[in-house]
Amino acid sequence: MNEPEGIADLVQNAEDLTEPVTIGPEAYISPEYARQERDKLWRRVWQQAGRVEEIPEIGDYLTYEILDDSIIVVRTGPDKISAYYNVCPHRGRRLVDTPNGAHNACGKRRQFICNFHGFRYNLNGECVHVFEKEDWKGALTPQRTHLGEVRVDTWGGWVWINMDPDCEPLRDYLEPAATMLDPFELQNMRYRWRRWVIFDCNWKVAMEAFNETYHVPATHPEFTKFGDFRGWARVQGKHSNIGYDAPKDLDENQAKLRLGKGDPRISTAEMQLYTWEHVKTNTTQTLVDAAVRLVDELPEGTPADKVLKHWLDSARRDDAARGVIWPTIDPKHVGASGTAWQIFPNFQIGHALNNALCYSARPFGYDPDKCIFEAVTYELYPKGQEPKTQWLYTPVDDPAWLSVLPQDFSNMAAVQQGMKCAGFRGTLPNPYRERSIANLHRNLAKYMGTGAPRKLK
Repeated sequence: MNEPEGIADLVQNAEDLTEPVTIGPEAYISPEYARQERDKLWRRVWQQAGRVEEIPEIGDYLTYEILDDSIIVVRTGPDKISAYYNVCPHRGRRLVDTPNGAHNACGKRRQFICNFHGFRYNLNGECVHVFEKEDWKGALTPQRTHLGEVRVDTWGGWVWINMDPDCEPLRDYLEPAATMLDPFELQNMRYRWRRWVIFDCNWKVAMEAFNETYHVPATHPEFTKFGDFRGWARVQGKHSNIGYDAPKDLDENQAKLRLGKGDPRISTAEMQLYTWEHVKTNTTQTLVDAAVRLVDELPEGTPADKVLKHWLDSARRDDAARGVIWPTIDPKHVGASGTAWQIFPNFQIGHALNNALCYSARPFGYDPDKCIFEAVTYELYPKGQEPKTQWLYTPVDDPAWLSVLPQDFSNMAAVQQGMKCAGFRGTLPNPYRERSIANLHRNLAKYMGTGAPRKLK
């Protein structure tokens, strides 16, 4: 079993934060707060910028955009990735233009050339050509013309950047999430689809729409017929994780793969089919096919735990037959890891044994009412059979989102507008199920130098 040491301690050491609190609306709607986030937050935290497999060869690059800053992440060696500010030291022109001005660019280059005056930089960030360099009389030193470097590291198959030269190592920043998620081998997954959109809400409103299970009965009532399981949230330092209280006799399975009401053979198949057809996340075709066969492969009256085990074992064998090997993880670890991790400040990893669903959101300019939102699904594929994908701008009313995610989207602009109402005195997160929201703002306050969530009286 791929179980790291100390899992029980990590779960036991999770903070409660069970006191009811309220969070003022300023963090969501204040233009001044939005402007201060650039220096106090975004230039000081580790941010997920892309996937390692997007830049497999030397010269492959991608950009990451956050407010005024643009970062070039480039493969500079077989085992080396570098990151630079996307700006020419000469007159400040960007070296790589983003096609839409808001989202990431990608490509392959042997060097970066400024289109303004032709300054050239090799992949190591060194300036290798200046037109009429002698005019500077030796003042253009290699140090002065070198591209500004940005801290970069990898974990889970993602590339992470941090603009603070004195930041803590990525691994330290990510704990305990990194230790809890390592056994899922997220680095082996590949994009199934990836979409982005500009929402009419603050980035925190967008992230908070997905970091709790409390909204499911009201926003997604169609799922309640598959099982009305109470959700939990745990505070994990900067981060948090969420999951479901397991049904009786299924204590080790606090994960997405829930068994529904009634005959578990039938309800499991119905839930998998509905999820695949209406959201195409949190499952795979292999899991769906194995669920549909349950009625034929198991007798009526089979206990729920036996149905769950047969289903997952069957899907694991099917995937192995086509060259997809799931990680083997102790069920207790799977249960403790929950359904998703919220990585501070703006990345959510919804993990499973053979697939993942991730969300991220970041400001779109300094308008507190706008954000860039990304939704991505990953899956394990046979080597060489990974689909070719690209970022697709997908408006909220595009049918490509299918039917479930738009239910979440419908809340976001309405929440943003509601927070501006004179009668709104601050959010009231559920102390048990929405603990991740309180923890986000507790940590945000540390960076921003503002008051933490206040105890609700």
